[in-house]
Amino acid sequence: MSSFDIDKSDLLRVKAALESTEAEVQQVLSQYHASEIAILFDRLGPEERELIINILPTEIASEVISEMDEESHPEELLVNLGKERRTEIVKELDYDDATDIISQLDESDQQEILDEIGHEDASNIRNLMTYQEDTAGGLMNTELIKVNVTLTKNEAIEEIIHQSEQMEEFYTLYAVNEQDVLQGILSIKDLIKAKKQLRVQDLIKTDFVYVNADLDQEEVAKLISQYNLTSIPVVDTSMKLLGRITVDDIIDVLEEENTEDILKISGVSEDEQLSGTWQDAVKSRLPWLIINLGTAFLAASVIRSFDDTAKRLPIVAAYIVIIAGMGGNAATQALAVTVRRISLTDLTDNQAYITILKEFLVGMINGATSGAIVFAVAYFYDANPMLGLVMFLAMTGNLIIAGLTGASIPMLLKRVGIDPAVASSIIITTFTDCIGFLLPLWLASKLLL
Repeated sequence: MSSFDIDKSDLLRVKAALESTEAEVQQVLSQYHASEIAILFDRLGPEERELIINILPTEIASEVISEMDEESHPEELLVNLGKERRTEIVKELDYDDATDIISQLDESDQQEILDEIGHEDASNIRNLMTYQEDTAGGLMNTELIKVNVTLTKNEAIEEIIHQSEQMEEFYTLYAVNEQDVLQGILSIKDLIKAKKQLRVQDLIKTDFVYVNADLDQEEVAKLISQYNLTSIPVVDTSMKLLGRITVDDIIDVLEEENTEDILKISGVSEDEQLSGTWQDAVKSRLPWLIINLGTAFLAASVIRSFDDTAKRLPIVAAYIVIIAGMGGNAATQALAVTVRRISLTDLTDNQAYITILKEFLVGMINGATSGAIVFAVAYFYDANPMLGLVMFLAMTGNLIIAGLTGASIPMLLKRVGIDPAVASSIIITTFTDCIGFLLPLWLASKLLL
């Protein structure tokens, strides 16, 4: 199935159905997957969303709400539903999805919803709400299949059938002892093929990957990607099994982390939502722009210090804009690659050295190539070979600096505990602007005057 792109015809079809009968709405919506209906919700008003949720079967309605983007505020849709309908949907949701949605409400609404559902469901959701949202505990689902290591093959199969009645799908079986301490991972294939007299403890894999509940979600994503897992168990410090994280949850995490890194590199706070208002955008971006303005004054002071050179050689001003701009672009390229590399793995000292050396060589080659072009322009267009030589040296030097700073600054920030995606771009822009102005002006003052 190809990805769903909403178009005007889809929207008109749904809106027309909403003005008709309930049966017509059901017929039209039956042509869409729950995730596609969630996308359609972005173009529909609150009353239209509520009407659709009340018409859809409970199973589909709960899936639609769980698929809605956080910025579409599924919690507002849920809390505005009637008590009976709301209870049906919450009980149908996976515990992790229910927790994510309910936790966005104020305490009174949270309490009201939790009081409406059964004690067991409410207890599981309350337990998940105690974990930080961006940790393994906040990401996990407590619904899983676990079997005691002392069970025989047939007993284990009966237990799995019983537990799976309330689950949509499961990837892995977890073997525990009487205290729910995780002993190993059990393959369904191995269990089915095993001889009748064998017990679970004879079939489990004891060398397995797991995470503690307080591990950051980005680290969880790295582990699942590294070991090609479909799910990973979550345990406490005593190895007691708490829940599981599945690959579909990790896809959401990767999207969230990538969006966050892109916004940070661009100097946009992660607090700014993509669908936020212009007031939110101003509040988020203005502080970074003011900081950038301060660094721009620093770069401008470089030109002031070579005021005599600029007055006597005004043609240099035309070239320094090019050199500074090229340095900024080259630094941004190196920065993007390095931040991505850091986010994927913790670089060793040797890997960091190789990365910096690579960016040095790339900067030197790209700088020399770009500088040669600038030299040719100065030689043939301005008939000034010495000006061309100055700009060749300045371009080469600035792109080398751009590569070095683009690679080394995020690594240094990471070492001292500062998020490299947040602070790197401001520092690197300052470096490349200052060097982009300093090199051509200083070289011109020495070689052309």
